[in-house]
Amino acid sequence: MAAKYPDSVLTKNRKGETEVRLLIDKGKFTRYTYVYPDGRPAEGGKVSIILTNESGQRTHYFLIPTQGGRYLALIPKEEKSERKVWDGKKEVDV
Repeated sequence: MAAKYPDSVLTKNRKGETEVRLLIDKGKFTRYTYVYPDGRPAEGGKVSIILTNESGQRTHYFLIPTQGGRYLALIPKEEKSERKVWDGKKEVDV
């Protein structure tokens, strides 16, 4: 079955089974963090990433730091259509 896929797209899961890395879509991303106005990291260093596919559809993920240096990814209940972030000098559209 795996013969129809090149070896470069095959991987093994934790059970040792062969899986195919199959493209859903691709595009660009915006990543930002949160700080309090006094500069302290908010909520332990929470990060947001907004993935924008080539057709312009956006998916927003909150990346919540966990113990051991990993992140838990969550999709928010409601997504705001427009948002801006601070780049250190000015506001920037996401």
